[in-house]
Amino acid sequence: MEPFEQGTERYLKLSHWEKQYPSLVAGFTTRNGGMSASPFSSLNMGFHVQDDPEIVTKNRQLLANDLSFPLAQWVGTEQVHRSKIIRVSHEHKGMGSQDLRSAIRETDGIYTKERNVLLTSLYADCVPIYFYAPKATCIGLAHAGWRGTVDQIGPKMIRRWAEHESIPKEDILIVIGPSISRRHYEVSDIVIKAIDGCFERSFDKSLLYEQISDDHYLLDLQTVNKYLFINEGIQPSQITVSSLCTVSDERLFSHRAEDGKTGRLMSFIGMR
Repeated sequence: MEPFEQGTERYLKLSHWEKQYPSLVAGFTTRNGGMSASPFSSLNMGFHVQDDPEIVTKNRQLLANDLSFPLAQWVGTEQVHRSKIIRVSHEHKGMGSQDLRSAIRETDGIYTKERNVLLTSLYADCVPIYFYAPKATCIGLAHAGWRGTVDQIGPKMIRRWAEHESIPKEDILIVIGPSISRRHYEVSDIVIKAIDGCFERSFDKSLLYEQISDDHYLLDLQTVNKYLFINEGIQPSQITVSSLCTVSDERLFSHRAEDGKTGRLMSFIGMR
């Protein structure tokens, strides 16, 4: 079952969790209902794509109003396609919410146990991963492009929670959010070799990709992340994968489909 459903025109809510856990606010923005001009039209959430920063802040304020979660409580990061993870606290509130300069530097994974903090991350084809441990009241986000994926950002979040927060693997729920799908994600053999290095030689790689020419493949990055979690000891029943594709869904931005000239979508999760 698709875990995301339309909230307002500006975002898809993670109803799969919100219905079961009413204190959660979680979702993924659309490209609609904002103020940005082409090629960022219209709800661009990224400061780093040469859009007008004042307009981006206004777009974010529109979402803040929808969620009743003020910008002063948002936390954002400077994503660099790696696997650094930090724990966020109230002292981080507001960082990266209204400009890129104040964002947490060189970080692609964040988590918190504190309420009234909205974790945020930006996308335009990469994989957003949501983490929630209800018993420990711990939430997290990870930005997983192919580099972050092979650098094990997903499993590293699981290990971090186990080692530093004493959260058992069996208590962690995961949603792998909307991203570019296999049919639209063509990659070179350089990427595939990096993916292969994450799995045992006997693993059925046809679950992850298919070869379409000598050195080109169609890669399913969502499924790669799913099996990395399974290898880490997470049960399939703890993982939900979105069927939404950033290329084929007209509500979403896609860096690849729009030749790099596009806006950014935002994943978000917080506890009231």
